[in-house]
Amino acid sequence: MVGLVIVSHSAKIAEGVLEIASQMAGSELKLVAAGGLPNGEIGTDAVRISNAIAEADSGDGVVILLDLGSAVLSTETAIEFLEETARIRVRIADAPIVEGAVSAAIQATIGSPLDKVADAAERAHTLRKL
Repeated sequence: MVGLVIVSHSAKIAEGVLEIASQMAGSELKLVAAGGLPNGEIGTDAVRISNAIAEADSGDGVVILLDLGSAVLSTETAIEFLEETARIRVRIADAPIVEGAVSAAIQATIGSPLDKVADAAERAHTLRKL
């Protein structure tokens, strides 16, 4: 099953998104939060993200949802830390973090492949709230 990593500058946001997405997913889904810096401050940490990717990867790949700005750079750096065999199984979804995580969690839970899970997250751009 494809795993998910939630990257945010805030550990609280990452944990909150994980909590919401977990409600929609089965208990078998590997969903890992990688928010904040190791000292608890706001920021993103490439090592923490890389470790989260490794934890979430069961062999079917990992989709990463992230918040803003340097989260992209830190995540791209984290992916570079991975072995090539793991790196090719990682997708960064260009998606709203909450809606994308929920959509991706549902898609992953039904056993969809990596690209379909990433696509489900990215299609969350079209979800209307009103």
